[in-house]
Parts: sequence; structure tokens; C-alpha cells
Amino acid sequence: MRSPLRTLPFRKLPHRTPPPRTPGAGPPDRDSSPVPDNSPVHDSSLVRDSSLVWLAGGIVGVSFGAVSVAGGLPVWVPVVMSLVVYAGSAQFSAVGVLLAGGGPVAAAATGLLLNTRTAAFGLAVADLLDTGRATRFLGAHLVTDETVAFALAQSDPVRRRRAFWISGLGLFAVWNTGVLAGALAGSALGDTARFGLDAAFPAVLVALVLPAVRADATVRRCALFGAALALAVTPAVPAGVPVLLALAGLVLHRRPQGAAG
Repeated sequence: MRSPLRTLPFRKLPHRTPPPRTPGAGPPDRDSSPVPDNSPVHDSSLVRDSSLVWLAGGIVGVSFGAVSVAGGLPVWVPVVMSLVVYAGSAQFSAVGVLLAGGGPVAAAATGLLLNTRTAAFGLAVADLLDTGRATRFLGAHLVTDETVAFALAQSDPVRRRRAFWISGLGLFAVWNTGVLAGALAGSALGDTARFGLDAAFPAVLVALVLPAVRADATVRRCALFGAALALAVTPAVPAGVPVLLALAGLVLHRRPQGAAG
């Protein structure tokens, strides 16, 4: 017996080719697009990576506040200095001059000398700041060794800009909180040098620049020359000056790639 279904006028549908699938990809209805640079996922990763810098900054800030007050300075001096000057090595040097009997002019001159290196840092991150005057002023105030190193270690301009502001604002907040805590604790912490806190920031900086040094032979050559020069002059010059002299390693970066090393 012939089935009645065979007599119904079925309409033939056009054949549609399904879109190509990537091997190992998820279901077709799953959004497999990459995470945009302005996604909170990227911000959370930058916050996570910045936390090590913030931790080191907070610890050294506590040390600075405690050393200043234990040496005889009032609490407001290290607190205001950290808000206005915001330069770790320059602040330590200026307080050292004050505690040794030097005047404010000598302390300020010492801090300015040590902070001249931030001029080069400012040029390195100038394109990461907005064109507004207030934003550029704030960004210039946030320029530190750690913030610049962390920002330049990122892979693209958008991520570098976000890394600069996230790490810079976070470090500023943590540093000043640590200074206030150390100043309030005063002499209760005793001799902070025995904790080895002075090694915290150098260790963080090495971790930040190591990938760039490994990846680029020119950067590696500049870094090695600058480090060797800084180590050579350390016994003969005041603290902070070796860092300035290490910038001489940048002259090697202008050499042609094909030049002999």
C-alpha cells in the first residue's frame, strides 16, 4: 500500500553550509571573541600583578615613617613630604640630611639631585598620559621607578596606559598609608634596617625588567653596562648617584643593530 505522505507537496529547502568550526572550539552559540582591553578582566590582572609592587612600597613606606619619627622629626614631616614629594630614595636622603644636622636647603638639593633621573622616566611614558594639563600634572607626580617599569613591561599601548594609572595610583595610596602607619608607630619598631627592607624595591624592579632584558639583546647590553658602571662607582659616590650614572648605558641603545657588541 502506498503511503499517503508521498502524495503531499513537500517544498525543497535550499542547502545551507554551516560556518567553519575551529578544532577544539566551544559550541557555536558561545562567544569566543577575545576579551577587550577595557574589560574588568584585564584590570583585575593588572591589579594582581601590581600588588607585589604595592606590598613592597607599603613596607618601605612604614620604614621611612618610623625612621623619620624615631630620629626626632614630628609626625607631619614624613607624611607631608610623602604626599608632596613622593620619591622614596629622595625622601630617605633628605631626611638623612636633616637628621645629620643639615638645613632644609641642603636636604632639598639632595632630593632634587636624586630625582633628576625621573626626567628620563617622564619621557619614556609621556605618550601614556592624556593631553589634559591636570591629567599630565597628576601623571608626572606618579612617575616612579616601579610604575614606569611596570607600565613599559606591558605588551601594547592600551595596556601600558592602564598599567601606568593602576599601578601609579595604587602605589601612591599604599606608600602614603605605610608612611603614616610608620610615623604613628614611631620608635616602637626599633631599628628598621635589621629587617632588610631596603632590598624590597630592588627585588621588585629586577622582576619587572627581567623579561625585557631577556628578550632584547640591545636592552640587555645597555642594562649590563649601566649596572657595571653603577657597581663600580658605588664605593666612591653618595647614595643615589650610581643610579644616575647607570643611565649612561642608554648610549649603547643608539648603536646600529649590526654593530659589534
